[in-house]
Amino acid sequence: MFRKQHLGRGYAEPTGITRRTLMKGGASLGGAFAVSALVPSPAFAAPLDKLEIWGPPAGPSITVLHAIATGKLDGVARKPTLRVWRQVDEVRAGLTSKSFDVGITPVPVAANLYNKGLGVRLVNVMTNGILYVMSADPDLTSLEKLRGRKLATLFPNELPSLILERLFRLAGVDGKKDLEQVPSATPLEAMQLLVLGRVDAAIIPEPAASAAIVKGNLAGKVIHRVIDLQAEWGRLTGKPTIVPQAGLVVTDSFREANGPALQALQDALAKAAADVAAHPARAANNAAGPLQMPWPVIEKSIPYCNLVATPAREARTAVESVLEAMAEVNPGYIGGKLPDADFYL
Repeated sequence: MFRKQHLGRGYAEPTGITRRTLMKGGASLGGAFAVSALVPSPAFAAPLDKLEIWGPPAGPSITVLHAIATGKLDGVARKPTLRVWRQVDEVRAGLTSKSFDVGITPVPVAANLYNKGLGVRLVNVMTNGILYVMSADPDLTSLEKLRGRKLATLFPNELPSLILERLFRLAGVDGKKDLEQVPSATPLEAMQLLVLGRVDAAIIPEPAASAAIVKGNLAGKVIHRVIDLQAEWGRLTGKPTIVPQAGLVVTDSFREANGPALQALQDALAKAAADVAAHPARAANNAAGPLQMPWPVIEKSIPYCNLVATPAREARTAVESVLEAMAEVNPGYIGGKLPDADFYL
């Protein structure tokens, strides 16, 4: 059993997470999932002294935290850490001001900064989509069925709401007239609105979507994962069910100074993403403390996080499909145009 109070605290204050603190916090699973130090083959002669990666309180950070805990980043930096950001504006401002050099951001945010000449590049895509519509009504299985309902939506004028608006248009649904949208500032707020019955459905990313199911159970309410927005994307666009939602971004200054480290970082994250899929309980244990969620919730969420570490150039076609959809709703969100080939490392 895990304690009820943890479920209401799904998002961590920005903190530095190191391999040492992860290993200390990972004791809850005991010896069955003990942390091991895997030593990767050296990618370059001198690892960085330290590497701080900013990550969201969501699925892609599980990969980074697992990479730190299992030693996969030891060949990249002597002290790799993760700093959790809470709001998109926080990571946007950090990259703009160059207060940090490496972070996981929504892909359209990275495209916008690149198009504005702010010196950032996309290293990879770290999830092919983590958005789900959750509801206590199991019959709300398509966007069309949301007509006449009340829907909690995330981050007005950010990727989740813009993707939703594009999909509504494709489904023939007027997002302003056919239903009531209730804006929420965080996934936790959307979850609470749903569990309290103030909305009929809510868009929630993983792992908060899985937390909503557990929190609903504790409140005596069955919450269902009624719509996979990645699947809706495929159904309504005729394209693959891939929404490259977030990826690793670096500043030009970091890239120019640390080219070999950057390649080693990509290789390590690719191995970590595969290991998360193969060992979800262990990965969940490694991420639970930093993300302030019980490890059983994170373990349940991993199959729905679509975690990858696809090199940016390989993901370009899928990325451009999403960016084009964003541009049709709000061209300014991506900086007015598709980024050119140099955006993709």
